[in-house]
Amino acid sequence: MTSYPTPPFSTPKQPMPGSTNAMSPIPDHGEQSYRGSGRLAGQKAIITGADSGIGRAVAIAFAREGADVLVSYLNEDDDAQETRSWIEKEGRKAVLVSGDIQNAEHCRKIVDTAVAEFGGIDILVNNAAHQASFQDIGDISDEEWELTFRVNIHAMFYLTKAAVQHMKPGSAIINTASINADSPSPHLLAYATTKGAIQNFTAGLAQILADKGIRANAVAPGPIWTPLIPSTMPEEAIKNFGKQVPMQRPGQPAELATAYVMLADPLSSYVSGATIAVTGGKPIL
Repeated sequence: MTSYPTPPFSTPKQPMPGSTNAMSPIPDHGEQSYRGSGRLAGQKAIITGADSGIGRAVAIAFAREGADVLVSYLNEDDDAQETRSWIEKEGRKAVLVSGDIQNAEHCRKIVDTAVAEFGGIDILVNNAAHQASFQDIGDISDEEWELTFRVNIHAMFYLTKAAVQHMKPGSAIINTASINADSPSPHLLAYATTKGAIQNFTAGLAQILADKGIRANAVAPGPIWTPLIPSTMPEEAIKNFGKQVPMQRPGQPAELATAYVMLADPLSSYVSGATIAVTGGKPIL
């Protein structure tokens, strides 16, 4: 609880989508700390937004648990290559697919690529997200509102609909929600609204897929130190990021990885429709 950095931080504000290597402190994705035990041996996974942040931490953990991983990302090629290197160091297959998931056809391409490269899909992690901070509702353009929904929730539907056609009983879908689904920040109105939609999408999905033997769950992170923060928040918020939770610091991406592994693990066969909170001590209701 006390081994990670606490604010104030000196990371400057960055342009979207942000860069891992420009952050101070550099996020911990479990590169040196995560130890696998074969819990996902032979599994094939798709992870969106796996180039950095939470997605990279999950990719590293999945690879160390024995899974091959398709890394879906927008255009952050250097970060994606870094994630690939960590997957391949574990002797697992890494496939990179760049492009914009707000496009339904691209979502289908991701799924088709995974099937072609891996021979199937066992795990889908819908993690990629767009967020932006606004002080007033009048500052949110129609285009910004629609973009947030297309990336955060529409893409989740497109990917899930396509992936389910290739999933066997015992497969798992894991959606990244947020503490904002239950405690919405007024400055993240569009983002928080989509995260509430993800909670409901996951709950309904668990029920509609139960007869197929496919589980659906969500992880609800609190404040996590990823490139999304310095690229989307005001400088003062970046400086003090994470002070608002009981642990008084942001979580590191590595601290979420075990939640995704647990939900993907076939031994979690009775866990579906759940949301796992990883919030530094702040409860979700």
